[in-house]
Amino acid sequence: MARVDISDSQTDSFGLPRVTLLTMFRLGLFQAGLGIMSVLTQGVLNRVMIDELKVPALITTGTLAMAQFVAPARVWFGQMSDSKSILGHHRTGYVWIGTVLFAIAAFFAVQVVWQLGGHLPAWTVQTTAWVATLALVFAVYGLAISASGTPFAAMLVDVSDEDNRPKLVGIVWSMLMVGIIIGAIVSSRLLKEIELDTPIEILQVQINRLFFIMPAIVIGLCLLATVGVEKKYSRYGTRSILADREDKVTLGVALRVLTASRQTGIFFTFLLVMTISLFMQDGVLEPYGGRVFGMTIAETTKLNAFWGTGTLIGLSSTGFLLVPRLGKKNTTKVGCLAVAVCLILVVMAGTTANQALFKGVVVLFGIASGVTTTGALSLMLDLTAAETAGTFIGAWGLSQALARGLATAAGGAVLNLGEILFSTPLLAYGLVFVTQSVGMIIAVTLLSRVNVREFQTNAKQAIATLLENELDG
Repeated sequence: MARVDISDSQTDSFGLPRVTLLTMFRLGLFQAGLGIMSVLTQGVLNRVMIDELKVPALITTGTLAMAQFVAPARVWFGQMSDSKSILGHHRTGYVWIGTVLFAIAAFFAVQVVWQLGGHLPAWTVQTTAWVATLALVFAVYGLAISASGTPFAAMLVDVSDEDNRPKLVGIVWSMLMVGIIIGAIVSSRLLKEIELDTPIEILQVQINRLFFIMPAIVIGLCLLATVGVEKKYSRYGTRSILADREDKVTLGVALRVLTASRQTGIFFTFLLVMTISLFMQDGVLEPYGGRVFGMTIAETTKLNAFWGTGTLIGLSSTGFLLVPRLGKKNTTKVGCLAVAVCLILVVMAGTTANQALFKGVVVLFGIASGVTTTGALSLMLDLTAAETAGTFIGAWGLSQALARGLATAAGGAVLNLGEILFSTPLLAYGLVFVTQSVGMIIAVTLLSRVNVREFQTNAKQAIATLLENELDG
């Protein structure tokens, strides 16, 4: 007897089934995997490099940022997934291949880190070569993230309708936080034997084990999340005028689509400033916990769980409580201002050296980050044309990834500047957090110029006309 899915009785105007709640959570497993990977690179590896191996902060954050500086490839991968299918799918094939590649690259990066640490503190030609190699590995890691993440985000547009898309976004990005929380807790348990003065040989064994087990789990989550979803739920073939004309679509056409509305440029700039201001602490928060609060690697890794819990609360409540009452734009403004306040509290907590207070502030910072992220993501999808979802998602991904790369590198640079200007670690790290707070205020002023209605009224017609002329001419 054939299994009957009651939810499939709910179909759209083309007779396609609407994505179910269970499928939304399934899709979220991929984001959970990305959350786990972010804990490994931004929560474990940065701490090991800066505190244990004594790699300069700017070198550490600069090499980590290479994963974001290859972000222009996101536009290309998004456009490719719009126009060229892999393994019979416009999105899923890219997601699978990219996931396997970034899992391998992450493990290889750790091996390079050990080689780099072995050549310090002396600075030789070999040291420079290992820094360059590490930067290259993280660039490959970033390309793989782009190849999987951008088509995945486009698939969210493909499988959803305007009325259920906010719920899908809220669930999927909440699962990112679930991944961060789980990744932080599991990683902390696997690293609990490491103390502040653990010999490098023992540290190496523990970290290598972590970077083998966790990426393997991420690959499994990716497959569980995506197998069969695109084939069953995607509306791409019925929405996109590119679906049957993919051989005529070029990257030049895609880039002209992105410039069809001035609102895309304004929002692009807002995303840059907001993301830089939100993520400058990515590479320095765990070392801050080690230097100012005397926390072990396991303890600072668990900070990701506190931040992730707060962000999960912010993400899950914003879409259902704040956005319906305040609107997407005002919700984003409130989130940005809350982040600015929390960053000041992070510095104030450092004056007490109280770990419990610090963890509480990190939770509040996570809540504010969740509110900001949900509001910005909702605005982003409102400023995405369904006809070229992959290209638009690639553009937004480009903005965020470049900003995160700049933020990570800038965090290390400002920290090094702080160490030159100030004699105490608290003031040096505090300079990073205060700079972020100021940036958030600037982001709020930029956000006031964003007009979603202008995009929806003028841009979609301009895009349709542009595509008609380009593809027929």
